[in-house]
Amino acid sequence: MTTETGLALLEHQVRLDLARLNFPAANWVPPRDGPDGRPLLDVLVVGAGMCGQTAAYGLKRDGVRHLRIIDRAPAGREGPWGTFARMQTLRSPKHLTGPDLGLASLTYRAWYEAQHGAAGWLALYKVPRLEWRDYLLWVRRMVGLDVENGTALAALQPAGDCLRADLAGPRGIETVFARKVVLALGREGSGILRWPAYPSLDPHSSAARTRVFHASTEFDFAPFAGKRIAVLGAGATGFDNAAAALEAGAREVHLFARRATLPQVNKSKWTSFPGFFHGFASMPDAVRWKFLTHVWSQQVPPPFESVLRCDGHVNFRLHLDETWNDVAPHAAGVTVTTPKAAYAFDAAILATGFDVDLMRRPEVAAFRDHVDVWARHVSESEAGLHDEAARFPYLGPGFEFVEQAPGSLPAARNVHVFNWGSAMSHGQLAGDIPGLAIGVNRLVQGIARDLFAAEEGRMYQALLAHAEPELKPTRYYVPPAA
Repeated sequence: MTTETGLALLEHQVRLDLARLNFPAANWVPPRDGPDGRPLLDVLVVGAGMCGQTAAYGLKRDGVRHLRIIDRAPAGREGPWGTFARMQTLRSPKHLTGPDLGLASLTYRAWYEAQHGAAGWLALYKVPRLEWRDYLLWVRRMVGLDVENGTALAALQPAGDCLRADLAGPRGIETVFARKVVLALGREGSGILRWPAYPSLDPHSSAARTRVFHASTEFDFAPFAGKRIAVLGAGATGFDNAAAALEAGAREVHLFARRATLPQVNKSKWTSFPGFFHGFASMPDAVRWKFLTHVWSQQVPPPFESVLRCDGHVNFRLHLDETWNDVAPHAAGVTVTTPKAAYAFDAAILATGFDVDLMRRPEVAAFRDHVDVWARHVSESEAGLHDEAARFPYLGPGFEFVEQAPGSLPAARNVHVFNWGSAMSHGQLAGDIPGLAIGVNRLVQGIARDLFAAEEGRMYQALLAHAEPELKPTRYYVPPAA
């Protein structure tokens, strides 16, 4: 059987399975006009990466059909997989599910086996990164999601009991109104790139733009051939970027870590089981804080595959217990100063991740002074000890914003955060594959609950008007009274 035949047979099975599950469900949300007189969107999904597209699939599955899905990236470049992610394979085991939402024929395994057979699946170690991207695009096509690419959320504001969203797209700025907005903007969408402050580094200067790169952005590794490259950060991203530079032909790659030893145990792996995913969000604030601040304070070791990928090169150097005091880009290269020495490199890569601080995102500026954050739910000393955790938004049971003062901005509860910014409230359900399906089901349930409650009066009138004559085919049928 050819790859094309195998995939065609699987796609037939997917369509059959979806039909048997009555997908997509009939739209049940009563239509309503927005402030501009046009039909109000039920949900605007911002971001069409793994989380955004799975959320949209879940909404469509449950009969919330009046959707728009936008992503600022071109088609096929949503999310990190084909852009700044540089690992060779996913870190998760190959058997994990999530984007399929429980449909066996939509799993990665089904997709892979259709092309490579059962023997190919058994021989597969982990999921190749770009194949995961291709799989996600296949799922999107199979469940019929229309994504508006090249379209970004410029601003979000309350508009009575709904939300006003200004979208920047190919035709300029467009204003739309929606009952609900799902922010599925990935890790970057929960804050900003973390640029450590160094005396001689302005990341926006012309010298820095050609010599100093952030690992969570796109840049070309080809110019690193024959050059000496420095990398700051000994997590997975640091090792993967170091490996990418080595594989591009770098003469030397030096990776620096502030710790004397690399972290050895990934505590977050312990949390990847259904009991934690289901139970965590219902725990008291003190319990949730205790669990996740412990996990995050332990740091995450780099995957052994990423370490071995670097160690396979004789021109790789690991500098433990050596942080950076300064980074100075100049015409000839970059001078990196540590407590031990000053080094000359041709370029430097900062694998320093993101600062979680959703309230600094320009898209949600209108909600900044009203939305609750975790700092208000722990002691001042705890917030100081774990300052980043304290900046996470404090979310409700459906991933929605919660007002600092009840009633101060009710429309805030129509914004649902489905990215890394939700982790402190719900656990790692939005962004990490293991908990994705549980997270989407919870998100969809929360949105459906709110949409129904908001239309309770019209729903009741629809119930009163319902008059399908069940017994009409029988001799016991009684016509309605005139």
